[in-house]
Amino acid sequence: MKIKVNNVNEPNWKHISVKANMPENLKKLEEIAQNLWWVWSSDAKNMFRTICTETWVKAHSNPVLLLNILSYEKLTALANDELFIAKLNVIYDKYQAYIHTPLRKDKPSVAYFSMEYGLTEVLKIYSGGLGVLAGDYLKEASDCAIDLTAVGFLYRYGYFTQTLSVEGQQIPLYEAQNFNNLPIKQVFDKNNQPVVIEVPYPDRIVYAYVWKVSVGRISLYLLDTDTDMNSEWDRAITHQLYGGDWENRMKQEIMLGIGGMLTLKKLGIEKQVYHCNEGHAALINVQRLVDLTVDKGLTHPQALEVVRSSSLYTVHTPVPAGHDSFSEDLFGKYMSEYPAKLQLSWDEFIDMGREHPGNKDEKFSMSTFACNTCQEVNGVSWLHGKVSQEMFNPIWQGYFPEELHVNYVTNGVHLPTWTASEWKAVYEKYFSKDFYNDQSNMKIWQKVYDIPDEVIWNTRMHMKNRLVDFIKVQFRETWFKNQGDPTRIVNILGAINPNALIIGFGRRFATYKRAHLLFTDLERLERIVNNPTCPVQFLFTGKAHPADGGGQGLIKRIIEISRMPQFLGKVIFLENYDMRLAKRLVSGVDIWLNTPTRPLEASGTSGEKAQMNGVLNFSVLDGWWLEGYVKGAGWALTEKRTYQNQEHQDQLDAVTIYSMLENEIVPLYFAKNTKGYSPEWIQYIKNSIALISPRYTTKRMIDDYIQKFYTKLATRSTMIKANDFEKAKELAVWKHKIAAGWDAIEVETVEIPEKLIHNPEVAENYELKVVLDTKDLNDKGIGVELVVTYTDENNKTMLADVEELQLIKATGSKLIYGLSYKLNRAGSFKYAFRMFPKNEDLPHRMDFCFVRWI
Repeated sequence: MKIKVNNVNEPNWKHISVKANMPENLKKLEEIAQNLWWVWSSDAKNMFRTICTETWVKAHSNPVLLLNILSYEKLTALANDELFIAKLNVIYDKYQAYIHTPLRKDKPSVAYFSMEYGLTEVLKIYSGGLGVLAGDYLKEASDCAIDLTAVGFLYRYGYFTQTLSVEGQQIPLYEAQNFNNLPIKQVFDKNNQPVVIEVPYPDRIVYAYVWKVSVGRISLYLLDTDTDMNSEWDRAITHQLYGGDWENRMKQEIMLGIGGMLTLKKLGIEKQVYHCNEGHAALINVQRLVDLTVDKGLTHPQALEVVRSSSLYTVHTPVPAGHDSFSEDLFGKYMSEYPAKLQLSWDEFIDMGREHPGNKDEKFSMSTFACNTCQEVNGVSWLHGKVSQEMFNPIWQGYFPEELHVNYVTNGVHLPTWTASEWKAVYEKYFSKDFYNDQSNMKIWQKVYDIPDEVIWNTRMHMKNRLVDFIKVQFRETWFKNQGDPTRIVNILGAINPNALIIGFGRRFATYKRAHLLFTDLERLERIVNNPTCPVQFLFTGKAHPADGGGQGLIKRIIEISRMPQFLGKVIFLENYDMRLAKRLVSGVDIWLNTPTRPLEASGTSGEKAQMNGVLNFSVLDGWWLEGYVKGAGWALTEKRTYQNQEHQDQLDAVTIYSMLENEIVPLYFAKNTKGYSPEWIQYIKNSIALISPRYTTKRMIDDYIQKFYTKLATRSTMIKANDFEKAKELAVWKHKIAAGWDAIEVETVEIPEKLIHNPEVAENYELKVVLDTKDLNDKGIGVELVVTYTDENNKTMLADVEELQLIKATGSKLIYGLSYKLNRAGSFKYAFRMFPKNEDLPHRMDFCFVRWI
């Protein structure tokens, strides 16, 4: 008989979460750790770091995790450290003074919705520029004491962590976040039960927990569907940022929009303005319409007046293909119950998301729906505003792009977050510690010219050495793991040279970003990087979306080039671009390079972050740099295209980059004096800081939003809702009346002088007359205007002039209009008359886009 020598069963592990037993006098530390104020407070960050540098690194600069993994003995010793407690009390007093500053009542209150927020690398609920911009905006709202509440998702896996194979192929890793170690708190009700949001989906309810992130003075609420109350299918809604198929994206946008509004409703939060940061959140306006029709008893047209009057949509995408749109089948699968709630037919409902209502082949576009339900729309730079007018022009046919209400606010960056502590110290010494409260004051920034050149240079070199040390420490292990030959790694680490001109390129690896441009002529690039007296090094970093084969191919190609003997240690790719690496790069390199295909860079903010740290920009004149560029404060590639063929344009731009590096940039950097630096380079840095930096902060940005949009929306929304929605009801009746009688309006006469038709001359006045018969409409709210166009060199019809005819006389249903028109310039023109509805309570023409060409 055989005797068993092995008899072991599987352990039955039970999960427990043990929290640190915090001494009473350290509970202030815990409180600070739970508010993201520490992210932009250098004093608070340094305090956490000095508790135990080794543990701080192990905790990935996460104070909540730091406190959770410190031993009880270490906490006890800390509690008995009088110097530390004194430091803690000083910082805590600053924190309390900041937090308890009341929110401003003289500025509109705002509800802000975004799919992602880049607040800190600790909280992985962002992927790139859109999220980091949203995170910076929340921080600035806090600094400015704006009454803003934000809504988003708490992703279990967030965006992917990037690793590379030995061959240089991107490998995405999805790592679960441990919510117990994050600066977040689950929201509970008055009965100490978790708040649960119930969001209607087809044939079921999807449940979401709510978590709160304290961002200084304001709150960010995050929805989390990863709960046992949901099916595995629905738990995944908040698993990944931009993950899954189009059906999962549909489910996410329902949760963000409809679930987001239900969250605010359950928490009893109402705001004056509702701001959609990108089209992902557009469905907030579906729920708002439902609330007004079902709860308030308004008709759909009345409800739409109310919703529109308080809604802003910010678009970040410069091409139509980049906007989320859903087939009618998929959209109908999830949204078929809503038309009845809104007193609409299915066709009327889905047409709200179509540029061409009635076109069954057209998908439902979130951006089009946002445009149709938001009074205000804006792009994120001056150029992107113009691009957005072109892009959205089909929604408001009858008007030229430049006539649209679509406006812009150029993105900015949160100065206290992205300015290295070393530069903060310089600014506070030479500007004043209070300059953060007046960041847009150009006069304050002029004081940079009084800073000694040696201070500027020494600060720059300190930041470069920190970057080099960071790369050698952080990437040594991963390079040995995925780059194969250890000798090559040693050579790379030894070749990184803080005395070289270091140029950084960090962004999402989409093909339009043109990361390949520098590698068009490898022989010429080899000469640039291997100049023994003027060495140049390039640092590349960035992630490609897992579904973007072209972007991943670019990464692989750059890594292949970086391994060539002539480029070893001269061209380096740094994997897993996140906020931590971004902070090092934008403060440590000498030049920030940006080479997008014009005009596809909506704004771009990485270069703005570099600005704050004395790093100079070398970029295509696109996005923010088209506005920001100042000669003698950086370098620019022209925004004008020489070739329509993109390959030819790429070649020309590459040659221009090489030439500017060889003939301007490199010689300027290495024109060093006896003190070891180039005075001319320092002058460029000073010009850049003085003339560009103050214009690209989130302080200026939020001031622009308040001035251009929030105040306007809050004022009009108050008027629309007053006296039981009296004005909303009045406008709805008027619009219905105009719409019903519009087609019956008859143009009786159009009188144009013969000379204007056959032999017009500049500077002569011509009397024009139009007579309308409004029939049963009998309303004076009809306008008529003369529209003059010309054809430009690209054979495009351009607007030359628009002048409204004056209503001279009204007799019964007949309206007589006249205009004395003077031709101001010679040339070939076309003209026509345009009829449109008029009402002083409309915010703009696109609000009621009825147009008839006469």
